[in-house]
Amino acid sequence: MSASVANGSHVNVAAGGTLLEVRSVAKKFGAATVLKNISLDIAAGEFLTLLGESGSGKTTLLRLIAGFEAPTSGEIWMSGQRLDTLPPYRRPVNTVFQHYALFPHMSVQENVAYGLHVKGTAAGEATSRAEEALRMVKMHEFAGARPAKLSGGQQQRVALARALVNRPQLLLLDEPLSALDANLRKQMQSELKSLQRELGITFLFVTHDQEEAMALSDRIALLRGGALEQIASPREIYGHPATAYAAQFIGQTNLLHADVRGGWAVCGALRWPTGEADGPAIFSLRPEVIACARGDEASAGAVAFRGVVRQQLFGGANETLEIACGPEQILRVRIPAAEPLSGEHTFTFFPADAIRVRA
Repeated sequence: MSASVANGSHVNVAAGGTLLEVRSVAKKFGAATVLKNISLDIAAGEFLTLLGESGSGKTTLLRLIAGFEAPTSGEIWMSGQRLDTLPPYRRPVNTVFQHYALFPHMSVQENVAYGLHVKGTAAGEATSRAEEALRMVKMHEFAGARPAKLSGGQQQRVALARALVNRPQLLLLDEPLSALDANLRKQMQSELKSLQRELGITFLFVTHDQEEAMALSDRIALLRGGALEQIASPREIYGHPATAYAAQFIGQTNLLHADVRGGWAVCGALRWPTGEADGPAIFSLRPEVIACARGDEASAGAVAFRGVVRQQLFGGANETLEIACGPEQILRVRIPAAEPLSGEHTFTFFPADAIRVRA
């Protein structure tokens, strides 16, 4: 894999090698600090998602990489060359926005080729590259159509083709699926992931939807208030969240504010062995790791406790229970779909599933 750099040469970046480096980047708008010393590396061929709630700084970071904003401090490097000092049109980067902004008076093919014509690409080459890009996204049959005749998903593919036609080494996607309905969004997630794997282009994807991030990403960079909360694979960030915020933002969890004494953690009616040091500690216990025991029997090594079912929410293959373990202790439990439950039952979990997190 190679990337164009400022002097017109090419730097080879092997798949898996570092393509983009964000080095201690901060951004202020007036007195407001939007990004706080963000540092992260993106590997060539990686699908990395910037995840966070509104105002977390994810879109601002994307705009800094694209060149639409300049960092207040810090540096951005790509393929061993300084990127943040270059104007947007000289960066080997393209962006797909939430609003596709297709030209309504142009055909699909003319929309895709437009950027090449602006750069002075020969007409024949622009046409062949536009056709190639449309084939990549399976839209070549619609080359002569106007955008108004296309569905939302088809417009999204055209916007992708328009970005891909420039052969970027890094594709930035700013919530490109958010305008689609739920079913089409699921379909496009699968297609987007397949396309990224097929092309081998590095994707930097912005979303506030944690399920979307989990489904698409090789790694997730979770932002909170302009700072990097955690960066890890979806399995790692879900199974071993670093902080209470990460545990709550990525999926659902039960946060247990426990007191650790002599190798045991105690939180209300729950008591389990732990290797943590004595003192107050917070643990994340996912609803699906808690099981409803048959009768009063618990598996070997499991922690058993009693709880009263207060609510049962049907969710298809699974159901979520709200159980009371004491006057002020409510836990969420996710179990396979079952008959309606009521009254008091025995529940179990394994100590290893209670993950220590920072506040």
